[in-house]
Amino acid sequence: MNTTKTNATIVRSTTAVAGARNSVRAFLDGLRQPSVDQDSADSVVLVVSELVTNALRHGGGACTLDLTAHPESIEVAVHDGSPHAPRMRVPDLHGGSGGFGWPMVNHLARATAVTRRTGGGKTVSALFAR
Repeated sequence: MNTTKTNATIVRSTTAVAGARNSVRAFLDGLRQPSVDQDSADSVVLVVSELVTNALRHGGGACTLDLTAHPESIEVAVHDGSPHAPRMRVPDLHGGSGGFGWPMVNHLARATAVTRRTGGGKTVSALFAR
């Protein structure tokens, strides 16, 4: 299988969420055939923004982002220090306690997975059609 993998992007603050989005755009823009259409690219960027934000907020303040281009898909993996998996919950329409992100990620991605890391923490992955 032919894959292209970026160097890991280490994200250490909430201000770095914008940097993660920029890294994704640069990664996707650099892909050759088949390229990624604009709607798919926007979905990948939105999901990375959500996963990185949540990893920083709930995963100990630091995370690592890996992007992999497979021949027919794009894989996003966000690693953080928390063992707690994202969960579906009723969105809070009045307060601001969230509940919208994980359903959105699952709607936009072809597939998602949460795996515990042997050294602690977890990896949240999302797969997108290319």
